[in-house]
Amino acid sequence: MNKTLTLYTRNKCPLCDKAKQIIIELKEKFNFQYIEYDIDNSDELTERYGLMIPVVYVDGEEIQYGQVDRFTVEEALIK
Repeated sequence: MNKTLTLYTRNKCPLCDKAKQIIIELKEKFNFQYIEYDIDNSDELTERYGLMIPVVYVDGEEIQYGQVDRFTVEEALIK
């Protein structure tokens, strides 16, 4: 069964851009479903994640937020 990686992000966010690049690189190595939400499109998501973005979930479990690193995300995909 494939894992699902969800990224909460917003425009003009350098940390989000870095997280997306890591995810793109991992997509070449691992088979997972990728879902991205722009929190600016939802007041609820903005309230929940506004100061934390980017936020990465794998299969519904929060893995990292803010400074996202490849090692931590890759470990979550391997589990």
